Amino acid sequence: MAVPRRLEWAVELLDVRPGDRILEIGAGGGVAAELICGRLDGGSYTGIDRSVTQIERARGRVPGARWEAVAIEDFHSGERFTKVLAVNVNLFWTRSPAHELELIAGVLEPGGELVLVYDSPGGAGPAAQRVARAVGEHGFEAAVVSAQGLAAVRARLRGAGRPGS
Repeated sequence: MAVPRRLEWAVELLDVRPGDRILEIGAGGGVAAELICGRLDGGSYTGIDRSVTQIERARGRVPGARWEAVAIEDFHSGERFTKVLAVNVNLFWTRSPAHELELIAGVLEPGGELVLVYDSPGGAGPAAQRVARAVGEHGFEAAVVSAQGLAAVRARLRGAGRPGS
């Protein structure tokens, strides 16, 4: 199966390092996880998705990863992550993601990275700028990048991971 360009690009932007502890929100069937886990050495990958069916597919694709069928607002982990990825997770692009960004800031270690990728045939327009502003208001330094009909917000968590820190 060919890997969609948006997932290849998302993993490139994530810049996976061997010891990273990565959380993917909306992990789907595990296609990005397969790319990510191939680059981890001593790190960890956790994938969450609302769909039990998708999580079952993902477990078959990448059995060594941690998988959980749960929405971000119901996800609880004692682990702190170095990076969080979400590809085409509409809640970030279609409404205010304030609550979800607070949850993400709570599971990222200080200096941790957030990468949000979305298909955007028109390039990085107002939606990407709006998401970057929202991310910036929740304790992150954020920048918008775009390529080949895709838009992304790349962000790094400041200080202790809370707004204003």
